[in-house]
Amino acid sequence: MQRLFAITGLTWKAAFRFRLFLVISVLLLGTVVVLPILIKDDGTARGFTQILLTYTLSVITALLGFSTLWLSCGTLARDIEECQIQVVAVKPVARWQIWLGKWLGIVSLNAVLLALSGACVYALLQWRATRLPAAEQAVLRNEVLVARGSLRPESPKADIEAETDRVMGERLKQSSDSGVDKRELRRLIHEQVKAQYQLVPPGGYRTWPVSLGVLKPLLRHRPMQLRIKFNAADKNPSGTFVGYWQVGVPKKTRLWQSQPMSLAPDTFHEFDIDPDLFDEDGLLTISFANRNQTTLLFPLEDGIEVLYREGGFGLNFARGLGIVFCWMALLAALGLTSASFLSFPVAAFFSLGLLTMALSSGTVANVVSEGTIMSYNPETGISGSSAVDVVVVPMFRVALTIINLAKDFSPVDALSSGRSITWSQLARAFAQIVLLLGGIIGLAGIVIFNRRELAVAQGTQ
Repeated sequence: MQRLFAITGLTWKAAFRFRLFLVISVLLLGTVVVLPILIKDDGTARGFTQILLTYTLSVITALLGFSTLWLSCGTLARDIEECQIQVVAVKPVARWQIWLGKWLGIVSLNAVLLALSGACVYALLQWRATRLPAAEQAVLRNEVLVARGSLRPESPKADIEAETDRVMGERLKQSSDSGVDKRELRRLIHEQVKAQYQLVPPGGYRTWPVSLGVLKPLLRHRPMQLRIKFNAADKNPSGTFVGYWQVGVPKKTRLWQSQPMSLAPDTFHEFDIDPDLFDEDGLLTISFANRNQTTLLFPLEDGIEVLYREGGFGLNFARGLGIVFCWMALLAALGLTSASFLSFPVAAFFSLGLLTMALSSGTVANVVSEGTIMSYNPETGISGSSAVDVVVVPMFRVALTIINLAKDFSPVDALSSGRSITWSQLARAFAQIVLLLGGIIGLAGIVIFNRRELAVAQGTQ
């Protein structure tokens, strides 16, 4: 451990030598403290959250991410290129200790910077919150500065897949065209079946059962919120649509009914519901009546959600920063591994290229879902195909699986909407991001660094 800490200390000295620590500290304090003070919100809890939480945490993540890649690539690659690493390598220090010591140095540096910027954001949040109107302060405390758990209706994915297979089998039996595109046919049938579980027709009525499970005794006598989102098939001159909500079952549970609500599509809405509306089995029944001339669609992923208070904001905020810290640890491993076999400029370019690919996972996911790199043709109504799909699509599928291990966690979105980040989520983030992905990348970097010839004259390469 003494050798590791010695290398960690040298990494800290390199960060100060590069003026990185001072520059990043000034940038973080400027973007996290100064700009939010200068920029005024609209006086609502939503505007306050957008500037103080979403903006500042996104900037912190971006600044620390790029500085981590720059330092991790530079501290090892430059030591090798400038022949400084030989001075350390000839001492009784194993190469894995050099690599791991640098990683610990970068990670500890990030921990200090993240704690400093996080403390500033938290203090600024508490101070600015007192300047909002009393009504908006109540909204802020109940919907943002809180840790809320989430419950959703049971996913009908298995039923949708089974019904899709059944309908497709019938279509193929009735079709005499042997050249039908089965992949595209199945996709269309799947969307039609899925729509049956999402649509509420004009004058129609839909019910969503939400099981509380083991949380039933914990949620007794606790107020809850209903968070909904819907899309509209057509536009409305007023821009809003009227509907009635009911939670509970008449003559079986306590009943809560809303007044007519005029809600805008394509946005989230939250409203309080009474406590203890579930039955003896812990089933909460949510119903909606569509009183419009337009079909409304409630997405299966985030159309209906029940929120309940799970804890306070302070500890939730710290856990969110913990997930950001896990991301920084992964980027440090990526940068050091790149620098283990590449020069500083190439290592930085390579690392940024991989990071860009990870941030473009939407395109990768689209290729995987459609099974081809060719775009959708609106004239024919089907997607094209390419000879390279056989190689590219499986590669993209593997890449998407790896990317999702790190992107499954979204602390910024969770904190800005008052969602709870549990200890189990933080532990899973640490296991997936740091231990699994970071461990694999770090092991590769150590192996490459161990095999690299450090005594080669750098000027003759």
